[in-house]
Amino acid sequence: MLITSPCIIKFSFALLLTFHVFLSLLFLFCNHALAAELTFNIISLGAKPDGKTDASSVLQMTWAKACDSSTPATIYVPKGIFYVRSVSFNGPCKNNVITVLIDGTLVASSDIQVLAKTKSWIEFSHIDGLSITGGIIDGQGTALWNCKHSGKSCPTGATSLRINDAQNVNINGLSSINSQKFNIVVSGCQNVHMTRVNVSATDDSPNTDGIHVEQSSDVTILNSSISNGDDCISISPGTSNLWVESIT
Repeated sequence: MLITSPCIIKFSFALLLTFHVFLSLLFLFCNHALAAELTFNIISLGAKPDGKTDASSVLQMTWAKACDSSTPATIYVPKGIFYVRSVSFNGPCKNNVITVLIDGTLVASSDIQVLAKTKSWIEFSHIDGLSITGGIIDGQGTALWNCKHSGKSCPTGATSLRINDAQNVNINGLSSINSQKFNIVVSGCQNVHMTRVNVSATDDSPNTDGIHVEQSSDVTILNSSISNGDDCISISPGTSNLWVESIT
C-alpha cells in the first residue's frame, strides 16, 4: 500500500500553483514585450524597391511614426533597391530606442544637380538613442567625380550620411559606397559606436573621406574597412575621447 504524506501533498500542490503563476506571468511578460516592439516596414507603407520611385516621403513618414512612438520602434528596409532623393530625420523623439534595420540598398540620384543645394543626402539630427544596422547606401558619386576631374564648374557634393547633435548612436554593418563627398560625418555628438562599417570608393574620387568626426566626444570606430580617394578617418578640432582600432 502506498501511503502519501499530507506534507508531500501540500508541497506538491504549492509547487504546482507556483509553476502555474510563473507560466502566467511569463505569458503576460512575453505578450507585453511583443506589443511594445513596433516595426514599420517601408514597403508596407508604400515604398517601391525598383530603384526608380522616390522613397523619401515614405521614409519621412515612417520616421515620424517611429519618433512619435513612446515605445521602441524599428524602421525596416527590406531587400531591394530604394531610390532616395534626399531625407532628413529629426528629433527629439518620444523614445530613445529607434532602430533603422536595412537589408536592402538606398541609392541616390546619379544627376549631380539633385543634391547640388544640400550638404547631406541622408541626415539624422537631435536624436538620443539611434541604431543603424546593415544595408548599403550608394551615393552614386561617379558623375560628380568625373565633373570635378574635367575642370568644369561642379557642385561641391553631398555627404552620404551625416549624424548631427545626437547621442547614444550605434552604427553596425553599414556599407557606404560611391559617396559624392564625405561618406559618414559625425558632428556635435556624444557616445557614438561604429563597428563593421565598410566604405568603398575609387582611388581617384576627390574628398571622399571615409569617416569624419568633428566636435564630438566618446566616439569609437572598430573593425571596419575603408577604401577611398581621401582620408580614411579625418578629425576636426573639438573632438575628444576618440578610439579607432582594427581599420583596414
